[in-house]
Amino acid sequence: MTTKVNRQWCLATRPVGAIAESNFEWKQELVPSLEEGQILVRNIYLSLDPTNRGWLNEGENYLPPVAIGEVMRGFGIGIVEQSRNTNFPEGTLVQGFLGWQDYAIADGTDLNQFQKDPFVPLTAYLGLFGFIGMTAYFGLLDIGKPKAGEMLVVSGAAGAVGSLVGQIGKIKGCRVIGIAGSEEKCHWLKDELGFDAAINYKTESVLESLQQHCPNGIDIYFENVGGEILDAVLSLINLRARIVLCGLISQYNATEPVPGPYNFINIVTQRAKLEGFIVLDYFDRAQEALADLGEWYAQGKIQYRVDVIDGLENAPSAINKLFDGTNQGKLIIKVSEE
Repeated sequence: MTTKVNRQWCLATRPVGAIAESNFEWKQELVPSLEEGQILVRNIYLSLDPTNRGWLNEGENYLPPVAIGEVMRGFGIGIVEQSRNTNFPEGTLVQGFLGWQDYAIADGTDLNQFQKDPFVPLTAYLGLFGFIGMTAYFGLLDIGKPKAGEMLVVSGAAGAVGSLVGQIGKIKGCRVIGIAGSEEKCHWLKDELGFDAAINYKTESVLESLQQHCPNGIDIYFENVGGEILDAVLSLINLRARIVLCGLISQYNATEPVPGPYNFINIVTQRAKLEGFIVLDYFDRAQEALADLGEWYAQGKIQYRVDVIDGLENAPSAINKLFDGTNQGKLIIKVSEE
């Protein structure tokens, strides 16, 4: 028996509204010995994402809900510390659903091995070179189908996905307007990422600002937020507009049914396309995205930032930074040293 102690956050109750630390139970247990074919992965970085909130609900979405008493599901990066599986030698870096815990025992079926580029920080593999980058890449290019000269609007534009979407849009020749929740974020979008304009939805009328910045309408909308912002965009969409439905973070903590968009009829009159997607559907095309993202990063055409919180014990409180807008880039928990 090993003497390693595994700290875990397990789901205790389902949240009503915002996530609270009381929804989880902190457990510590000894890590059992491995069976043939198993590996022991030490978690290094844990990704915190808006989709985590959906997994806490009782109803199933694209993945089954986390069960009461189960270790909280979470995507992370780790290193194989012990192995009884010849396909995963000790020292191998892996990505996958490692959970909110120090150690994960797995058979490797659902884990992806990768080699770290010495010039790229390990945290980038949860952001630009992970499923965040793939979400931005495939959502915009496969569904949005941008053309040079078109108007692209991005909500949640200073978030991990939205900030990449806007930069890819600029690479493809679009005029890009970002919607974010602070002046600092708006300045970052314009001054550092090259967005053509940014709208602070907390201090400006989104509809009036969009009318000013998009006098000829909106061709592509990358949706991360929902609610009133979606309604404002729908009032300005052009003929054959494409709406990429990535998320609706404004509704995730809602305790009552959320009214639908009042301008939804414009989808019909403008013959627009609205399509939702889940990045898991694109994992078999990962190398296609990573090749382009890597090239753009090397050329200085795309940048990203991460918000790293130290300590697994802080995961339940840190995740709400996603919903109150205080995160500065991709939100990550540092579980252990690299």
